Amino acid sequence: MDMMELMKTRRTYRRFTQEPVPQKVLDDILLSTRYSSSAANRQPLRFIVIKDKEKVDEVFQYTTWAGQLPKELGWPKDDERPTLFIAVIENPEISAWCDTDTGIALANMTLAAWAHGVGSCIIGACNKPVLSEMFGLSEKEKLHSVVAFGYPTHKSTIVDPEEDGKLNYYVDDKVDYYVKKRKLSDTVSYY
Repeated sequence: MDMMELMKTRRTYRRFTQEPVPQKVLDDILLSTRYSSSAANRQPLRFIVIKDKEKVDEVFQYTTWAGQLPKELGWPKDDERPTLFIAVIENPEISAWCDTDTGIALANMTLAAWAHGVGSCIIGACNKPVLSEMFGLSEKEKLHSVVAFGYPTHKSTIVDPEEDGKLNYYVDDKVDYYVKKRKLSDTVSYY
């Protein structure tokens, strides 16, 4: 898959087979964080891998899924849950640009995963105090998000917004996702 197709098809996926992500793929996902740019090369991020099924289930209970959809459509069922989480940990004392570094690392991780057919869902809507304690974070560290990974059981497609301009994503009767993205002509101008 060429880079543009990879970026176009790397969408958020919320329902997964229960096939574990192989260690070789996980290694590539983690290596992609090493390749991520970092402001002033301060490298204020670290990552916690959660791949044991029992621990994945424990983390899952503190996450929220697809806020624009009813729970029965947006949340994975027990047999559709992710098989892997990676927690993204920031240390703002190392760099004031943690969020920029995190965005770059998240893009790299999710693209590296998708290059192997592994879908992902970046979850900022989680119980950060509980998960921070669970992960043993220091007072200097901050949980940015957890990223769910697994082999998707549904499709996710980009579509143009309708005339009303609303950008809410939706699902069809097969529970495939359709994500409205503004046209370039609505977001780009030249100076």
